[in-house]
Amino acid sequence: MANLYPPIKPFNTFYLNVSSIHTIFIEESGNPKGKPVIFLHGGPGGGIEPIYRQYFNPKKWRIIIFDQRGCGKSIPHAELKENTTWNLVEDIEKIRQYLKIKSWVVFGGSWGSTLSLTYAITHPKRCKGLILRGIFLLRKIEIDWFYQEGCSYIYPDAWEKYLSVIPKNEQKNLVKAYYNKLTSSNQKIRIEAATAWAKWEASTSKLIQNKNSLHHFDDKKVAEAFARIECHYFINKGFFKSDGWILDNIYKIKNIPNIIIQGRYDVVCPMRSAWDLHKKWKQSNLIIIPDAGHSMLEKGIQEKLIEYTDEFIKY
Repeated sequence: MANLYPPIKPFNTFYLNVSSIHTIFIEESGNPKGKPVIFLHGGPGGGIEPIYRQYFNPKKWRIIIFDQRGCGKSIPHAELKENTTWNLVEDIEKIRQYLKIKSWVVFGGSWGSTLSLTYAITHPKRCKGLILRGIFLLRKIEIDWFYQEGCSYIYPDAWEKYLSVIPKNEQKNLVKAYYNKLTSSNQKIRIEAATAWAKWEASTSKLIQNKNSLHHFDDKKVAEAFARIECHYFINKGFFKSDGWILDNIYKIKNIPNIIIQGRYDVVCPMRSAWDLHKKWKQSNLIIIPDAGHSMLEKGIQEKLIEYTDEFIKY
């Protein structure tokens, strides 16, 4: 069994101004002369967690992680202006140029897989390899499944709590109803909605649920950034030109070494998306974990991620 690497501290942390509004927080850990990898966290709006560093051999990797716009230590907090998929793709490039890195391995799970694929399609020559988990293509069927109807049949108990903050006459479009609350000028309304939205995702992320979660959604600030930014992206359809934009452009990265690790019972980002990606991307390598859901903390997913971060040292 592959275990997490021991906890480590960053050897470098800094802020980078990326727009007239946004300044993002970036950290580097591991070996300053190691192979560079950029870790793209989930959400959107999830932010950095220290455990992310532990998926990489610190003697061999130069591990670069950043809080995407509006979340974590990036400022301003929970800001939606100038916060799109394409802004984040530009931010990744600004980080690469600032650190004077020619190319790197890109690692992303859940929303991080969406952003990884989008970045790679836009800048294929900058990607030495792609390590992807819990594939999310941000299509309408995926948003509807998790936030409107589908997953609700599997977790009706948790779904009741998710519905509880939305009046019945607004429940025909839950993303829109939540967006209205999450962008309210009333802080109490925003926080109530944010907490319900974030805890719905946390309560469905594992095959066997427990209280051990990546993000601390009891922290109102964490929940607000997570929910506001996610809902902002989803109501705007990821800011993509078409619903299947990633699949339509996947041919542009056909030669990039890759691995896709997917939990069979992932209900947050169902395996249908990983399968659709794998079928369209003929050169992709898909590993299905038979006893896992969505979380990178689950044993089978954790083991395979570490196995392949070790393997991708050679790329």
